[in-house]
Amino acid sequence: MTQDELKAMVGRAALEQVVPGQIVGVGTGSTVNHFIDALATMKDRIPGAVSSSEASTARLQAHGIPVFDCNDVGEIAVYIDGADEIDPAGHMIKGGGAALTREKIVAAQSRRFVCIADASKLVDRLGAFPLPVEVIPMAAQRIVRQFAALGGQATLRLKDGQPLVTDNGQHLLDVRGLAINDPLGFESEVNQWPGVVTVGVFAHQKAQLCLLGTPEGVRSLRFD
Repeated sequence: MTQDELKAMVGRAALEQVVPGQIVGVGTGSTVNHFIDALATMKDRIPGAVSSSEASTARLQAHGIPVFDCNDVGEIAVYIDGADEIDPAGHMIKGGGAALTREKIVAAQSRRFVCIADASKLVDRLGAFPLPVEVIPMAAQRIVRQFAALGGQATLRLKDGQPLVTDNGQHLLDVRGLAINDPLGFESEVNQWPGVVTVGVFAHQKAQLCLLGTPEGVRSLRFD
């Protein structure tokens, strides 16, 4: 199976995690796009969704699925999202699609986080994938130096030759060369740096379940 076929398989499998009659949290990215397309088949059984990005909102609405603001709903039953990396404890690196801050907000508002990913995303230790960090622009170069002191090489993410601007109006750094041995401690530390909006380590909002697409089928990984 191709990687896209594995993503489509877990996107469909995630429908079993949706609670009929309740709003579902929806993440961002290519795997989630498959989930959104599958969710359209049961849109009459849910009130709608809370979305983590403008791109996902547009895709949901194109399918006729109502999208609610986080402030207009209470606790969300389940949040379905992908990952750039996930480790054996359910900690993740996210933000390749530039939506990490809103993803973390929706995850924090949800009772359960269900990660959907193809098998290539499962790693022994986080850090091989460049770590996304959303930053306030005036702090970017100071934060680059702080990562350099940790052994990381941070670069500003560009789009069409200009700094990529997130849905929140901020910039993104991608940090290479890190080995994240303590995801909880690392996330707590970097989130305290002035100018950091969100670091793309999801350890405090980790997954409770990962639906992993493999050539043998969907593998369920459950985390404490």
